[in-house]
Amino acid sequence: MSTACHQQARRLMIPAAWPARSGPAARRWAIISAGLAPILLTGGYLVAGALQPASYSPVRTTISVMAGQAGTDRWVMTGGIVLTGGCYLVTAAGLTGVRASARALLIVAGLAGIGIAASPEPARGTTPRHLAWTVLGAVTTAVWPAFAARRASPRPLILGVCGSAAVTAVFVALLGWLLAETRDGSVLGLAERLTTSIQTCWPFITAVTLRRTRRPRPGPATGGRGGAMDGATAWARARGRRQDRRDAPTHVGRPAGGGAWWRCAGRPGATRWAAGYRPSPAARSGPGLRGSR
Repeated sequence: MSTACHQQARRLMIPAAWPARSGPAARRWAIISAGLAPILLTGGYLVAGALQPASYSPVRTTISVMAGQAGTDRWVMTGGIVLTGGCYLVTAAGLTGVRASARALLIVAGLAGIGIAASPEPARGTTPRHLAWTVLGAVTTAVWPAFAARRASPRPLILGVCGSAAVTAVFVALLGWLLAETRDGSVLGLAERLTTSIQTCWPFITAVTLRRTRRPRPGPATGGRGGAMDGATAWARARGRRQDRRDAPTHVGRPAGGGAWWRCAGRPGATRWAAGYRPSPAARSGPGLRGSR
């Protein structure tokens, strides 16, 4: 009976699972890169617009004209577009709290921005490659909030299914306005600037929201009879073990009524006490015990 008690105590003393730790859903450098994206893009077309001749109209003319072959100091706008695409790539690597599909779409949007800068518009008209990169980047950025929605808890309101669907609807409406202005619209430049500035701010909002949301870091939890388990179960069992240690008997002598002592040996606290119980010489030779005189 003593051997069985020792074995049961050893099984109970082995931790069934370690408490699950929590990790950030967005890295700090991802927040920095996401915040730099709208600053670089907006600052790029503002500075480049100031360098253009007086005949250039930011309300009617697109950003691509400033980065095209007919633009003055085109390196300013080209550099702003390339840096914005690079920030998208860095942000996608640091947003660990979103699904892989959302991170992949953000990478595609970043590559599309770099492709736009690498295929500048000619002095007149446009090229199919430039148009393809532009359409790909616009569509990817517009639908990205729907893929960045969180379905698992904790789930912030703006990153929930309803919140992400509302943001996606606004982005699609802005994209529709932009496409409508491409057909001899008078405010094509304004529509492009407003759409791109709003869309590039959303990864930053997503990164800040995810940074404030701690997610459980999965890890193997073995030992005893627990096996692998999630963070909530591991935390509950660890709390139960601490409570057992606080509730365990602290007296040394063998209590009166040996039958009652063996009947409570199945309890976690009593089993650990029984495994570490060593009767003192006084208890072994006390009155009422076998061998005492």
